[in-house]
Amino acid sequence: MFQDLGLFVLLLGVLITVHELGHFLVAKACGVKVVRFSIGFGPKLLGFTKGDTEYQVAALPLGGYVKMAGDSPYEDVSPEDAQRGFLNAAPWKRALIVAAGPFFSLAFPVLIYFFVFVGAHEAISTRVGYVDPAMPAAAADIRPGDRIIAVDGDKVQTFEELRGAFVGRFERSIPITVEREGKQFIANVTPRKVVESTPVESVERGQIGIQPARKPAVVGVPPGSPAAQAGLKSFDRVLTINGVKIPDEAAFFEQVARTQGPLELTVQRSQPVEVGAVTGQVPSVTKVSVPRQQGEGFSALGVESSDLYVVAVSPGSAAEKAGIRAGDKLVSFNGEPLRSFNVLAGELSNLKEKPFQLTWRSAADGQEHTQTLTQAMRTSKDEFGQESSRLELGVRPWYPSSAELLPADTVTVHISVPEALRQSVVIVPTIIKQMVKVIGRIVTGEMSTKTLGGPVMMYQLASKSAEQGLESYLHLMAVISINLGVMNLLPIPILDGFGLLAAVWEGIRRRPISMRVREMANVVGLVLLVALMVMAFYNDVTR
Repeated sequence: MFQDLGLFVLLLGVLITVHELGHFLVAKACGVKVVRFSIGFGPKLLGFTKGDTEYQVAALPLGGYVKMAGDSPYEDVSPEDAQRGFLNAAPWKRALIVAAGPFFSLAFPVLIYFFVFVGAHEAISTRVGYVDPAMPAAAADIRPGDRIIAVDGDKVQTFEELRGAFVGRFERSIPITVEREGKQFIANVTPRKVVESTPVESVERGQIGIQPARKPAVVGVPPGSPAAQAGLKSFDRVLTINGVKIPDEAAFFEQVARTQGPLELTVQRSQPVEVGAVTGQVPSVTKVSVPRQQGEGFSALGVESSDLYVVAVSPGSAAEKAGIRAGDKLVSFNGEPLRSFNVLAGELSNLKEKPFQLTWRSAADGQEHTQTLTQAMRTSKDEFGQESSRLELGVRPWYPSSAELLPADTVTVHISVPEALRQSVVIVPTIIKQMVKVIGRIVTGEMSTKTLGGPVMMYQLASKSAEQGLESYLHLMAVISINLGVMNLLPIPILDGFGLLAAVWEGIRRRPISMRVREMANVVGLVLLVALMVMAFYNDVTR
């Protein structure tokens, strides 16, 4: 707890210092006297005086301030200090002083990201771990174990770069350079269009159906099939075939191809348990003997990939109301046979609230059912209590947990100083744009004010990011610094944005803003800020 508190105070302390340092340095450069430089509010804990300025750390580390001579029209100052007072400075100097704090808050993340990016890093490589059989990569004969070298002539080293290469590239043939067993060849792939939506924005991306991590061999068992009669069940994970370990689907297909007789399987399945009033699932290991069928892979066992088998149905969803249950298999969408859940997810994303026809096979009786459905809006909360809404059918296919996925191949990426600087300069404006969009959506009511957070949420974020490593902690520091800079530029009285606006206005009008207007603006600004703080604290408590 004390460590988490220390990380939280360090995070705030650094960001406050950087922001106030901007005001301080530019005020000094403009000849304005700085009386006090304070990190924190309230009683002084420690400090010292050097020259004209008192430097201090105060008890409440939720902000800071730079006290300048003559920054209040009600302040009594000596004639000497009045000449060096803030309000007596030229409007352009006041504008620079006020803007310096937000500028430092927005520039500091560039430095943070530079040190995060520069040097050697371990990243997930472009080696293919799994290929969706219904997606374009499979049609282009891309296989597990292949390495993607380039997309449309653009070289890619990491899987993140590979995903980024398909932004805006879809529904046309894309040449992909593939390496297999030391040899390179070109695979022409036509990515499918998907729309990835977040509360901030939507991105149109091409999808080819590959994953870096390797999936375990988990089966879907049709009702009444020889495999079902032999005792195999949907969602069983094959651990061995005739004594040979099966770590993933690639090994499963390989071993099945080598075996012509009966298949002696060791499988792991989840068994329901009940302890008092508590129910749950525990894994168990079972041996099953399955006669070999015609074909290869899953067909040789008379089973199917578990990809289209429903493992859970959301309560109250369109799927539950239609009668879809766990264990059912999704068969077709708008009359077209389904080969993978990713295809269905992409179609649903494009359809939004339009009705569609879905056919599924019941696990209870093996019969197929067809209904016309429409996705429904579902609101959910994340681990910090923030709400988000999205359209969904309400079915969850089987997919391995992070613990069940076999590790993806990694590569060491060396980022040079110029490239790290370039990436840093690019990412900060991107985050600024996203934050401006969020603020706009909150103001217009498109996003709930419940997404706002206060000190408690920041404490939780600091703790969680530190657990994930230094890079995650520094990323959080950069994002909050950008947030601090953007928020302070809002034209709300008491914030830097209003001070900047006032200085520009005085420069244009050639006369100062009247005392009455200043007083009214300060009252309005104070009320708004207090309301915002109360709302943030309330959200923290309710979470």
